[in-house]
Amino acid sequence: MSTSQSTHSDAISPRQIAWHATDVAEVIDRLNTREQGLSTDEANERLSEYGPNRLPEGIRRGLWQRFLAQCNNVLIYVLIAAAVIVFLLGHWVDGSVITAVILINAIIGVVQEGKAEDAIAALGRMLTANAVVLRDGSKITLSADKLVPGDVVYLQAGDKVPADCRLLKAKNLQLQEAVLTGESMPVNKSPESIDASAQLADRQCMLYSGTLVTFGQASGVVVATGAATELGRISSLLSEVQEITTPLLRQIALFSRQLSMMIVLIALLTMVVGILAHQFSLSSMFMAAVSVAVAAIPEGLPAIMTITLAIGVQKMARRKAIIRSLPAVETLGSVTVICTDKTGTLTRNEMTVTEMLTADGRDYQVTGSGYDPHGDIRQGESTVDVESVPLLQQLIQAGLLCNDARLLHKENQWQCEGDPTEGALLSLAAKAGFESEYEEESRPRLDVIPFESVHQFMATLHHDHQGRHFCYLKGAPERVLDMCRYQHDGRELDRAYWQQQVRSLASKGQRVLAVASRDFDGKKNELDFEDVEQGLTLLGLVAMMDPPREDAVEAVKLCQDAGIKIKMITGDHSDTAAAIAERMGMSSAVISGKEIEQLDAAALCRVVTEKSVFARATPEHKLKLVKALQENDEVVAMTGDGVNDAPALKRADIGTAMGLNGTEVARDASDMVLADDNFASIVDAVEEGRTVYDNLTKAILFLLPTSAGEALIIIAAIVMGVMLPITPVQILWVNMITAVTLGLALAFEPPEPDLMSRRPRPRQTPLLTMELIRRIAFVSVVMMLGSFALFMTHIEAGHSLEAARTVAVNTLVMFEVFYLFNTRFLTAPVLNRQGLLGNRVALLAVGVLLIFQFGFTYLPPMHFLFGSAAISVQSWLQIILVASVILWLVELEKMLIRQKQHA
Repeated sequence: MSTSQSTHSDAISPRQIAWHATDVAEVIDRLNTREQGLSTDEANERLSEYGPNRLPEGIRRGLWQRFLAQCNNVLIYVLIAAAVIVFLLGHWVDGSVITAVILINAIIGVVQEGKAEDAIAALGRMLTANAVVLRDGSKITLSADKLVPGDVVYLQAGDKVPADCRLLKAKNLQLQEAVLTGESMPVNKSPESIDASAQLADRQCMLYSGTLVTFGQASGVVVATGAATELGRISSLLSEVQEITTPLLRQIALFSRQLSMMIVLIALLTMVVGILAHQFSLSSMFMAAVSVAVAAIPEGLPAIMTITLAIGVQKMARRKAIIRSLPAVETLGSVTVICTDKTGTLTRNEMTVTEMLTADGRDYQVTGSGYDPHGDIRQGESTVDVESVPLLQQLIQAGLLCNDARLLHKENQWQCEGDPTEGALLSLAAKAGFESEYEEESRPRLDVIPFESVHQFMATLHHDHQGRHFCYLKGAPERVLDMCRYQHDGRELDRAYWQQQVRSLASKGQRVLAVASRDFDGKKNELDFEDVEQGLTLLGLVAMMDPPREDAVEAVKLCQDAGIKIKMITGDHSDTAAAIAERMGMSSAVISGKEIEQLDAAALCRVVTEKSVFARATPEHKLKLVKALQENDEVVAMTGDGVNDAPALKRADIGTAMGLNGTEVARDASDMVLADDNFASIVDAVEEGRTVYDNLTKAILFLLPTSAGEALIIIAAIVMGVMLPITPVQILWVNMITAVTLGLALAFEPPEPDLMSRRPRPRQTPLLTMELIRRIAFVSVVMMLGSFALFMTHIEAGHSLEAARTVAVNTLVMFEVFYLFNTRFLTAPVLNRQGLLGNRVALLAVGVLLIFQFGFTYLPPMHFLFGSAAISVQSWLQIILVASVILWLVELEKMLIRQKQHA
């Protein structure tokens, strides 16, 4: 029994035994099973040993744990401190507002939490519900989670493979393995063992859990279940992948730490100066230090950040990019590399005939893409009239009649029912002017030899109602050439020439079919293998490929213009990947998965900068490539749609899944989902991401001078030993009212004209550059001087303390109104129509703010709450005159910056 258990332990790990390199007899022997399957007792014993055939579920954190984790952030600490201080001051409403901001941020984080757990759960749902299995020598249907290594299972078209299996027998078997390999076409399967070094996508004798049988029938023996399957290995990879924080969160964390330390130091210094220089009491200086802290903390910043990101989410949704994680909005703006899958993302995932070579040696090109039957047949620059070229007409007609697929027009797009290769031939016939129904009626089918992977061709028998009986045949070129004796006009087949033409077409990344025909003497109603084994006449070669999306080609160029590098990572063959890359306008330098495995970490980091195309890539390769790019300090966006993409999607700075054809696993592991599966939508999202970052920068650039100006006013008053020009509650009023009106208006700023011609922002770039920090300091000082000067002027003129403070508050607010327009463009001038009137939300915000300020100044309840008082028209004129100075000074500073940049 120990030997049996040892064998079982080996069986459960496909990485320990190369099942694809082991012949059927040895597989059965090593699994200690038989072709008649296991007995019920054996299966139960193995079930208790290996466990159910399902993926393990990780332990999820509780709601409170996830909620508290959202508060583990320096910026939240600053906000909590602000709330505590405000509550200590007795301002319950303001404290409640700040607490609400903290709670909202935490709730948003909790909602976004758990992508990895969702992805693993989705992987579990991919396992099929039932399986047909041999038990006690009889076929039974049982739940797939009861399967064990050694079970013999039966599969047919439409079934999802329930566990990793070694193929025993197969008839015309084809599987769609795109979820694991990324390869767009169904692959043929046969029981013959292959080399042990073969990549997963090349293992023709293996059936992998979660893949789909598209054609034929098969039986196989289970070699791995649950976590030991290829699907389980990806699940394990997914759970081990560490998500990295976004550039914005890193910068905000650094900014928050620096801001916190600076606020505490300034508050303490202010308290010390007041006590030592003016002998103020410790208690009064403590409250003054609290006032400085309240003034310096930009309470509205987290709310504005969240709202700005949320507005970005809405804008992206309108442009077909659905954001699952708020910080991902901004991350898109800093992307330096986009790693993209090929099939369905850069390409249409629809086979299209691109070239034909008739048996007389003439070459023809075909326009159009996908299954859409609009396009032309061309020879050079000229459009070809197919009816005037009999051999070309016969070649296309053969592809139409020797065909079992159908083209349907559904929901404004053309779809193929059946084999994609045959769908491409139907589209070709339509472009050439053939009517399918007419051709089928004129040349009805009498018999067919269906395609089987063993003989690699399909043949159909027809007659033309005039006594002529003939067959058409299409298939793999090497097989069809063996069956042909003639080419054009009865000439003997030049096999070497045609083999060279096949190699030439295939080197462009195209799939090549050979098409042949044969006329029969007299009436014939059945088609046998002997009828087509030899003596056929070659009609020509048809080359096809999954073509690039037209808008994706343009999108790649836009990315390159924006300084973003494009890397294609695909499970497809090197030639195919290189050909698509060339058509996309990318570098076609290719490296394969096998070559990647030979590289150490340092070499891989070097190679990812040199190569643009990575072919035959496995999930581990994709993950390695993303990590290597991040080691090179790149901000990486990864696109994908298959299960095999999920680990890399989770690791990338911005994982992007496909919404239409993507798997649920990929979507759950991603930060963003493309609703239209279109690479071009990524470019729109990048533009929105850059806009969001610009607007966040503008919001910070706008809010900080207000907070710093308020703090400077209090510090100046303490240093000079005079009364505070503005009270803590008035500070909170200014901070919150300007944040929710003027600051929020900046979230609606449209993109600046040069946005997509800028280089990507380096990962280490600080949130605020030295130029912007200098502007914040300069504006803060101007705001302090103006507000303090008008306060002192009104005190000296005999106005009440309340009226003087009201003037100071309104001066500070009006400074912000004028400065708002400066902030709309970071360096461009705003003294023009677009600058002053280009953002209607900003104009509305100014109007709303002025209403609030008039209420603050003239309503008795506001006088009671905030200690304000009514002021005269003359005071308003002084306020506007002084505050408007900021508009002219900042525009002068921006002009000097532009001159310096162009010097």
